Amino acid sequence: MKICVFGAGAIGGVIAAGLARVPGTELSVVARGAHMQAIRDRGLTILRGEEETATPVTVSDDPAALGPQDAVLVCLKAHQAWASAEAMLPLLGPETALVTCQNGLPWWYFHGVGGPLEGRHLDAVDRGRRQWDLLGPGRAIGCSIFLAAETVAPGVIRHISGDRFALGEPDGSASPRITRIAAALEAAGFRAPILDDIRTELWFKLWGNLCFNPVSALTGGTLDVLAEDPGTRATCRAMMLEAERIAAALGISFPVPVDVRLENARKVGAHRTSMLQDLEAGKAMEIDALVTAVQETGRLTGIETPAIDTVLALVRQLGRNRGLYPTYPEDAAG
Repeated sequence: MKICVFGAGAIGGVIAAGLARVPGTELSVVARGAHMQAIRDRGLTILRGEEETATPVTVSDDPAALGPQDAVLVCLKAHQAWASAEAMLPLLGPETALVTCQNGLPWWYFHGVGGPLEGRHLDAVDRGRRQWDLLGPGRAIGCSIFLAAETVAPGVIRHISGDRFALGEPDGSASPRITRIAAALEAAGFRAPILDDIRTELWFKLWGNLCFNPVSALTGGTLDVLAEDPGTRATCRAMMLEAERIAAALGISFPVPVDVRLENARKVGAHRTSMLQDLEAGKAMEIDALVTAVQETGRLTGIETPAIDTVLALVRQLGRNRGLYPTYPEDAAG
């Protein structure tokens, strides 16, 4: 099975190093710059505690050099995946599957969902229908990742915790293609359950990211502080309740009450969210996939989102002031 990991950052690197050791899997990686050169020279190095493992991996910054694949695991953030859609085309054959390994609501969300919103398009994560039209929602397989890792040097990734990659077809089926991909991930040492409702899994993970990420970026607070301080807790809770109503309108129910989810976040401790880390590192902020897409979905379902609207306006302005979030023409006009 030919599998390409598109984006060998922290998460993609851990996946690629595991898949490269699976017999019968022809694994390649798309990376760039110093990271690509280090992988080419020394392999992908994964650190787990005191253990260090280097794995030789085929790597290129030119997808055309790798050719069509059976599956492409897209391990970029949502805005990066949108920008890279055209670059993925040389990897696609007639039956190539795209496993979308992003946080937030995916660009294909309303493909295969049925009902009045079938085929609707989420502009927040796919402006101009770029991915929908270039790649096609029929290729998409959903993935919700529960794994923590960080890139500590070019070609070197520390795997901190986690090993779960929940997979799901948009129509909920256990198709031959998703079964093969899950088997490859399991053989690589990961847990890869095939879910008949990947959207619920995506929403539940997003439920916390929706509020904790932007509020942490705005305040500099860690999870324990955000969930304990009365003001930030109330803000996060209001955002989560709005998201819960939107999800319910789409037929999604969460397995725990909102206050349990907040308490679970508090127990995580002094964790800095990914959006706060990106802000501090001067990297583009993942605002649209985590927040704007929920607002847009609220508009589609007729659910008002005053708390989400307020926090989104503030974090967008913060991102623009730092040059970490774009100003779109329609925003400037408004």
